[in-house]
Amino acid sequence: MVSRVERRPGRPREERVTGAVLSAVLELVTEQGMAAVTMDAVAARAGVSKPAIYRRWPGKHDLVIAAAENRIGELTVPDMGDFRAELRAVLDARLAAYRMPGTSRLLAGMITAVEEGGDASGVYRAYVSRIMGETRKILERGIARGDVRGDVDVQAAATMVAAPLVFRLVMEQRLPDERFAADVADMITRAVAAAA
Repeated sequence: MVSRVERRPGRPREERVTGAVLSAVLELVTEQGMAAVTMDAVAARAGVSKPAIYRRWPGKHDLVIAAAENRIGELTVPDMGDFRAELRAVLDARLAAYRMPGTSRLLAGMITAVEEGGDASGVYRAYVSRIMGETRKILERGIARGDVRGDVDVQAAATMVAAPLVFRLVMEQRLPDERFAADVADMITRAVAAAA
């Protein structure tokens, strides 16, 4: 059964505006870094009005999160019957996003925003929790299947999955590659694997 989406009151949002705005954010970050992302600069780059942006996103941090979710969003990995295969699917999807121009600056800016605290840090932490959701899910599925140890701290293991690619990209300033993703998958699988 297909569920219908209720239409909200008011004018329907133009997808062109949304796409133009999110592209403008990523272009500004790529070219000049996170400091260049202001509502004025985004509006000018996207060719839209500031009210059109504010109707969709109440502030800069919400706008940056929307751009990040457009680039590095939530994943869905089907049950492949094998934890390592599912883990590799997560890493490969992240690898593709992280290798796109501007992603390292986007991640670095988000890390800085979380560190600075205030209202923005909660918005960024919620985003991180969402994008790590599928990693937690495959770990829990692996525990249920018996190929991941039952005593594994799921949150700690999910952090172990996310951290190497981000560290390689942001701190080491090196693009992670497929070999790196395969090595990470192997090491994490060995670390959490149930005894044969």
